[in-house]
Amino acid sequence: MTFGKKLWMTLFLFVIIAVGAAFGLAYMLYEKLYVESVKTELATSAKSIASDYEGGDLTADFIDRVNWFSEKSTFEAFAVHNPRELAACIPYEADYETLIGPHERDLLLQNEMIEETGYSDRFDRQIISVIYPLLDGEQLKGIVYLYIPLERIDELVSSLIMFWAASAVLLIVLLLYGGMKWTAYVVKPLESMKKAAVRLSKGDYKARVPEGSHDEFGQLARTFNEMAEAIEQEDEQRKTFIATVSHELRTPLSYIKGYSEAAIKGIGDQKRQLEIIHRESTRMERLVNDLLHLIRLEADKMTIEKTPIPLAEIVHRTVDTFRLKHPYFQLDLDEETIVNGDEGRLSQVMTNLLDNAIRYSEKNSPIQIELKQERKRIRWTVRDTGVGIPEEEIPKITNQFYRVNKARTRNDGGSGLGLSIVKQIVESHGGELVIKSKKGLGTTVTVILPAISEEGE
Repeated sequence: MTFGKKLWMTLFLFVIIAVGAAFGLAYMLYEKLYVESVKTELATSAKSIASDYEGGDLTADFIDRVNWFSEKSTFEAFAVHNPRELAACIPYEADYETLIGPHERDLLLQNEMIEETGYSDRFDRQIISVIYPLLDGEQLKGIVYLYIPLERIDELVSSLIMFWAASAVLLIVLLLYGGMKWTAYVVKPLESMKKAAVRLSKGDYKARVPEGSHDEFGQLARTFNEMAEAIEQEDEQRKTFIATVSHELRTPLSYIKGYSEAAIKGIGDQKRQLEIIHRESTRMERLVNDLLHLIRLEADKMTIEKTPIPLAEIVHRTVDTFRLKHPYFQLDLDEETIVNGDEGRLSQVMTNLLDNAIRYSEKNSPIQIELKQERKRIRWTVRDTGVGIPEEEIPKITNQFYRVNKARTRNDGGSGLGLSIVKQIVESHGGELVIKSKKGLGTTVTVILPAISEEGE
């Protein structure tokens, strides 16, 4: 059974039970209140009739007034001279010769009215009755007896029951209609999400659901769409990654294959062919190594062995390896700056940053390197005056294989993974990578790392 059917059945049963219980309770309360109302009216009528009694024996005129009241009223009423002679006064055959017993007589002598509800053996039916004494001093001269069969009350109540039943049916229909609308409101977005989830599972990453309202269902729909967008972007990145890796590997492989075949056949300058083969194999090796580094970093499988390291030493060593390629460096280093990190990984960060700065700078332009500690942070900056990066490209340059100038970068041997690797290493050290650049003015890359004191050492 679907969730919608379960919800509908639950709502249906709830409405039926609730309306039935309310109807039953209302009926019981109404019947009780109506009976009490009848009792009150009987007592009031009996007192009103008895108020005309002036003492002495009951007169024919008084009895006529009682009989007139009985004809005009819904109650049966009669007056009795001697309560022990009831059988001659009532229109029904009684099983007993007396209307009242000794106990009732004692109560009447105390001027107390007697109320009775239920089955009466004397009348052989269910009745509500009152007996009111007619006293002359301390003598019981007679009684006023008023009663009404419960069948009459049931007849009156039954008409109301029909009205209540019709009202209950109408209420049930209205509640079920409203419940159907509410169920559709609840189930419809869930059904949409279910269908969209099935589409996502089958590879249709463009599946979305209507967001609609601003309640929890709308929030759930927006969250679902955000998830779908993230999956779609991840899938696009995966496809781009595979396509780019295939292209990057295909280029050096085609060079290696072509020039190796030419060398085997003895065609062309063999030395130049071997140099090209060596260059392309070196590029392919670098690409594969970069890919392995990046994959391990992203999968958190790259071991980071942190120890206290003087960053200035890493800068000096890395700069020395580049001096033959680019001799113009300006260093402003805090030699006592210590960071808790992996020396090999941080050396890789410095190497990648300098490699990018040199590649995109003029041969004789200076590259500035700064290392400063600011309270609990260390700022490690590499600044060049090269070609710069368009502002709209800056958020994308740490993406895998992203190049501002694809042709130039490939010819220079770049894999397009350097800054992705740098970002992963910096973040694995609890740091942040900040890049600022203006086209034609150069680029500033700042690595912000927590100082060793921040980690409690």
